[in-house]
Amino acid sequence: MAETSFKTKLGWNLPWLLNYPLSRSAAMMESTVFDKKHIVFTIADHFEPSWSPNGHADIKTQIERLRAYHRMARETGESVRDADGTKFRHTNFFPAEQYHPEILDIMAEMQAEGLGEVEIHLHHGVERPDTAEGLRSSLIEFRDTLAERHGCLSRMDGHGQPMYAFVHGNLALANSCGGLYCGVDNEMAILQETGCYADMTLPSAPDRSQVAMINQIYEFGGDANKAVPHRTGKRVRVNGTKPLLPLIFTGPLVFNWTRRVRGIPVPRLEDGALVANQPADLARFYRWVSANITVAGRPDVIFVKLYCHGFFDYDQDACIGEGAKRFFNEIIEHGATRGDFDIHFASAREAFNIASAIIDGERGEPGQYRDYRLKAIMNGS
Repeated sequence: MAETSFKTKLGWNLPWLLNYPLSRSAAMMESTVFDKKHIVFTIADHFEPSWSPNGHADIKTQIERLRAYHRMARETGESVRDADGTKFRHTNFFPAEQYHPEILDIMAEMQAEGLGEVEIHLHHGVERPDTAEGLRSSLIEFRDTLAERHGCLSRMDGHGQPMYAFVHGNLALANSCGGLYCGVDNEMAILQETGCYADMTLPSAPDRSQVAMINQIYEFGGDANKAVPHRTGKRVRVNGTKPLLPLIFTGPLVFNWTRRVRGIPVPRLEDGALVANQPADLARFYRWVSANITVAGRPDVIFVKLYCHGFFDYDQDACIGEGAKRFFNEIIEHGATRGDFDIHFASAREAFNIASAIIDGERGEPGQYRDYRLKAIMNGS
């Protein structure tokens, strides 16, 4: 049984493992260009104040936890600022199926303080496969509630329907888990239709939902009406062509070779998780940067999309508390001392805007393009 399980998992992961050497070689070649880099951090927080080891917490407990989190985020944000003076913060992907108005009122307060823009997370198809109609309805209802009642999300160039970034619950983007945790083959088409500008679910290795496309910002290459169209794709580049949405923003997926078992290097996956059992240090920072996730033609701007679960009690210190404060201040100071990189904290919306400006051939510091295309509704758009 164990051997069968290993073979099955190996089969799931072979596509990206076979692509890995080429990806690493290309990244190393590109990374030698430009003396100074701009590192754009986006932290996708799977934001679930209801989480507890024993099932969902009640609303009173959720609100108490969220207010404590708000205080922690404010303290860290005030203490950690990037090269542009922007506060450290997460992008808070809230589960549509767990909506409660008081929770989102507090999250909107946080967004107004610059402590994390709200975007959409969704767990669906868990007990039984979802339908296209059910998925569409859930996304539109939650999208419009966020925009109209809470002033969250954004609009392209300030006009049209609300736009959103997305993280798929249980990693099953576009029915990529063989029917589990989704069930909707044409999910990507529905994301397009309902205003999704970027997906930030990946990487998901060693889960079966991991695709061969790694360490890239890319346009999906398959049929949006079929399952897993992001299995193939085209890396975005400086060419002035508006990309196909939603853009797929992957976080770093590289091997960490520092672990030794009886003196033999045994790799573990580095996937950009801000967690207690993978302490953050400069070596880890450089592994993230080494993934070299860029818009082709602009190697000086590196996008590092990390992820966390902000209400996993055991990980809060690492992702938003004292551990995060210490680590991110350390890398900011390290870059300033060496003079070879600057740090920029960007929401999902801002990261998309910066990438869009680069695609259009805009030059200069990335921070000046935070509002390039997508305009935050909360700011009057």
